[in-house]
Amino acid sequence: MQTDRIIRRKLSDEVLERLLRIISEGNLKPGDAMPSERELMERFGVGRPAIREAMQSLSNMGLVSISHGERARVQELTAQSIIRQVDQSAHIMLSRSSDSLEHLKNARLFFERGMVREAAAKATPSDIETLRATVAEQREKLGKAEEFMTADMRFHTQIAAISGNPIFVSVSEAMLGWLKAYHVELLFWSGKETFTMAEHEQIIAAIAKGDADAAEEALVIHLKRSAILYALNNQKEQP
Repeated sequence: MQTDRIIRRKLSDEVLERLLRIISEGNLKPGDAMPSERELMERFGVGRPAIREAMQSLSNMGLVSISHGERARVQELTAQSIIRQVDQSAHIMLSRSSDSLEHLKNARLFFERGMVREAAAKATPSDIETLRATVAEQREKLGKAEEFMTADMRFHTQIAAISGNPIFVSVSEAMLGWLKAYHVELLFWSGKETFTMAEHEQIIAAIAKGDADAAEEALVIHLKRSAILYALNNQKEQP
């Protein structure tokens, strides 16, 4: 005979569910202070540990900010803040598996092919000038690995920003940030930075012409060449 077991939930889970409902229904808005621990204890009829555990869960979700000595406050949710919640987990996943790194590189290629085609369709003269200014900044940063790479990442995020979709921008920033930890600077600083700038200029030229096919082709060449510059941390340490 099949039975449907009744599972007793933790008090903190019940509290969390009710607090989530309060926030999702708009009773507490971004910037509002959460009720005090004592208020919540009296309201829900539970002890302090259940309240604190539920509040910590809200904080881990990025829904509230907790500061010592102050009441927690509801956070404004953005695509960037949501993606940031998985940041550490993504780094751990990548550090444990070469397959995961390859999957991320392939995902980036798939994503950026769409972004550059979108940019070719939507870019304004101002967008083109922004991209050119970033390449000019890269030229000034030759010999400064960290600063050059920061400008390089910004170039690709700026292409995503032309779409006008903040989710695309946040996804671009996240993928580039995760890949940065596995960048092999020894390969990067062997004259290949000049190829990077030339390829960026080719991408800009195609976007400026509104030629989506040429922009995608230039981007694919660029990313496939630079894909070799990424490796797992333990591979970096090998002689």
